[in-house]
Amino acid sequence: MPTRTARLTAAAAATALAGTALAMASPVSAAGRNGVCESGEFCYYFNSDNKGSVSDFTGSVADYGAKQPSCFDFKGAGAGKGDCVKNAAASVWNRSGKTVRVYFNSGYGGRYQDFKAGAKGNLNSGLKNQNASHQLLGSTPPTGCKTDGTHSRLPTTILVYRVSLKRVDRVAFKTYVKNVLPNEWVPSWPRESLRAGAVAVKNYGWYWALHSTRRTSWGECFDVYDTTSSQVYRPGSAKASTNAAVDATWSTRMTRGGKILQAQYCATTTACGAWVDGDWMSQYGSRDKANAGWTHSRILTAYYRGIVLGS
Repeated sequence: MPTRTARLTAAAAATALAGTALAMASPVSAAGRNGVCESGEFCYYFNSDNKGSVSDFTGSVADYGAKQPSCFDFKGAGAGKGDCVKNAAASVWNRSGKTVRVYFNSGYGGRYQDFKAGAKGNLNSGLKNQNASHQLLGSTPPTGCKTDGTHSRLPTTILVYRVSLKRVDRVAFKTYVKNVLPNEWVPSWPRESLRAGAVAVKNYGWYWALHSTRRTSWGECFDVYDTTSSQVYRPGSAKASTNAAVDATWSTRMTRGGKILQAQYCATTTACGAWVDGDWMSQYGSRDKANAGWTHSRILTAYYRGIVLGS
């Protein structure tokens, strides 16, 4: 897949809009990681006894990252705010509805401690300030290179090559989509444009989870890059408006001939040399059509020829 540097990103959009201040929404509830422990989340606290800053999650995470700005961090008020979660948590509150296992090592390895649904507690002496991953049990992510997704079922996770960090992260698929969309579509754009973008971003990742044979220089398999070589993925970047678009369209499946479409997109119809009518969507075009009153379904069927939108 060629690098698509002409595709719109948040930074490019800011430049294209000639310095106009964009109305970037605040992170939303659980999915936005807002530093508040809410229903459906698994939460770390910086201090023992559920005190200090909070870091909230909605799914399993195989590696929190060790450095800013790419790590998962403590977002709530209080001691530890802004610090990376890895090897820094002291207590938890499990509001996810499933048993959560906290691991000493990244990749769900090493010693561990389980917290049942609803449980609050301190990490034991073997895991306090020595935590590197956690997993919601009963929703075990696949291992190795093979996805558990099909053309009719979403993948549970996606393998993301973190190019600058020189590692591959296994990311919950919905978390991936929510942390791509605000970096590819401008979060202040109209709702139907964001919904069209949400379907395209999801379909693009879904396609590569099913088809990728990529490997890093050291031989590790992955599905997508975290750059414009695929889609720009930045952990913790989810926004309220883009999360809402993802949630509203999560059940939508875009297929052509019964197969998941590799939904490609670019800033405009002329910005990307690889543009093919019927296979690509214009990001600015989706904005303009939404402003003109088009629904996201109409936008998608106008750009992607011969598709079927279903569930």
